[in-house]
Amino acid sequence: MNALNVSEYVQTLGVQARMASARMAKADAATKNKALRRLAELLRANVQALQADNAKDLERATAAGLAAPLVDRLKLTPKIIETVAQGCEQLAAMPELIGEISGLKQQPSGIRVGQMRVPLGVFGMIFESRPNVTIEAASLSIKSGNACILRGGSEAIESNKALARLVQRALVDSGLPADAVQLVQTTDREAIGQLIAMPEYVDVIIPRGGKGLIERISREAKMPVIKHLDGNCHVYVDDPCDIAMAVKVADNAKTNKYSPCNASEGLLVARGVAADFLPKIGAIFAAKGVEMRCDPEAKAILAQSVRPVQALLQDATEQDWSEEYLAPIISIKVVDGVDEAIAHINRYSSHHTDAILTRDHMHAQRFLREVDSASVMVNASTRFADGFEYGLGAEIGISTDKFHARGPVGLEGLTSLKWVVLGDGEIRSS
Repeated sequence: MNALNVSEYVQTLGVQARMASARMAKADAATKNKALRRLAELLRANVQALQADNAKDLERATAAGLAAPLVDRLKLTPKIIETVAQGCEQLAAMPELIGEISGLKQQPSGIRVGQMRVPLGVFGMIFESRPNVTIEAASLSIKSGNACILRGGSEAIESNKALARLVQRALVDSGLPADAVQLVQTTDREAIGQLIAMPEYVDVIIPRGGKGLIERISREAKMPVIKHLDGNCHVYVDDPCDIAMAVKVADNAKTNKYSPCNASEGLLVARGVAADFLPKIGAIFAAKGVEMRCDPEAKAILAQSVRPVQALLQDATEQDWSEEYLAPIISIKVVDGVDEAIAHINRYSSHHTDAILTRDHMHAQRFLREVDSASVMVNASTRFADGFEYGLGAEIGISTDKFHARGPVGLEGLTSLKWVVLGDGEIRSS
């Protein structure tokens, strides 16, 4: 496509999405749930066909020299397909939000005032790598009564096209407009620039990918953006704490998976428990090949316990406190206690997810109140910061913004509220 054709094509997608959104907004719960269950059926019935299309993407990515972890993120395995199918069914089983009126109160004038939950309208989503995001976004869009335009990464174009065809088939089979979920079919980057410059058709943009992508979208979009830039998450090991529990949770927060945005990148340890805790977690990290970038106090303690792999012990720089590694690397700092931990997190974290491991109720309450992050946890792994784990059915991303949606963005994050006023002929007298 040339630039003119791309512009016209994306404009057409916008017009079609806006028209479809009007039908989706008034669709009843039974119809939307039927579409979600039909989509689950189609996913299960087309596992082999989906894998055949996915193989084309994998072959092209491998030939292009894409790193192994990135190739792995492209895979549509039977397990992944089953997981997204189950997600569709779970969303279908969830209560209907759209049209719900809350907080209805009678005023002295006689009118009753409340708020009604309504769809956002049309959202655009720009994402990289994982093709299963196509189904997560589409299913959430259907359940929330929105229309959406999806632009996946060029590396997963064949997989995304195959999945989008199933979504549109499920919509049509259920009596809903196919254009309620549209995939941008071109890999031309100009399509992104066009999509984020159409506020007349697109109400909100949701980027999901690397920092460079999200920074560009945030800078250039002509409509609101729901996003997070970094996942620099922390675990703070308090004094007092259950050491065995703290070791287990800190290990999981870092090594369960290295690439997600909710993996812990920073470990803060209260001085009172450092000599007991650090050698234990250090031995685990060393065995798993995790590089530890430490302040002098933490390094001195760890040097006594991880001698066989001294190369894994490095001096932390100022930049390390702010870094999102997405790799087997973690920054480690000894702090005086909860005050210094909170101050450090509020200065250096990306305000995504931070956790305290403690046996002190007051310390836990202070951490919950004072840490300025989208998710704050007590005695739990940061890896739980996920829409599915939070009971949202699925998520379309994580938001570190403070307006509208914050944290994992599920169904409610794809809706808005409008005021409704119920009267019986009342008129204003002043």
